Amino acid sequence: MPPVVAILHQPPGGIDHGGLRRSLQARLDRTAYRHVSRLLVASADLADTLRAGGLPGDLMRVVPPGRDPASSAVIDPGDLRAGRRAAVLSVGNWVARKGLLDLLEALASLPADAATLHLLGDDAVEPAYASRVRERMAAPDLAGRVVAHGVKTPGEVVGFYRAADVFALASLREPYGTVYGEAMTEGLPVVGWDAGNLPHLARNGVEGLAVPPGDVPALAEALRSLTLDEPVRRRMAAAAKLRASEFPTWDDTARMVFDELRDVVKEAQ
Repeated sequence: MPPVVAILHQPPGGIDHGGLRRSLQARLDRTAYRHVSRLLVASADLADTLRAGGLPGDLMRVVPPGRDPASSAVIDPGDLRAGRRAAVLSVGNWVARKGLLDLLEALASLPADAATLHLLGDDAVEPAYASRVRERMAAPDLAGRVVAHGVKTPGEVVGFYRAADVFALASLREPYGTVYGEAMTEGLPVVGWDAGNLPHLARNGVEGLAVPPGDVPALAEALRSLTLDEPVRRRMAAAAKLRASEFPTWDDTARMVFDELRDVVKEAQ
């Protein structure tokens, strides 16, 4: 029987399904993993989670995704500040774990001239949650301060990274957080919860700000410091770009995957 390699970007059962499906899928996933020769996982944080769940650490190799999202032409979205002091960008589908409502609450507590928030992502994945997001966006304290752009091509997304000043994602569970790495590559300081893989990508106070999960006032203060203090923002932006230069590109990731596959084949001979 030829060797089997599994590529994991989420823990067994996934993180976006309901309890029953997640439980059943986790059992199936764990059963399948008993027959693999190698587990290629997306991040150090995910590897820690898998080990804590009883999966064999000696079979794991961390192979992160690439930091370069597009080879297509980059499209400039124009001025994103819209007359305010900074443009904040968030990239992610409108699902509860991405924390859009927390991000909106944090923005609402900032001075009205502090920032314009731009949201990129699919708003049709969780319709009930998306309805709550739209309702919050339409409230008087956020009127005109948030722009939803929907789904964009990779080239368009890169254009938004380059035109923004700060990247923010209030997600509680990001097994890797590809968008953090992409944003840092384009020189954006990142803001989010001190959870998931973000602490492995950006050091708090150096390349970005990571605050206690669920602490919306702390999230607001992080946004305040980066939108209103341009020297701090520029310092963290430069540090983020330098740090991201150490992250793999998609070509690097492909080489790592094929190197692991070749090693598995050799070991099986």
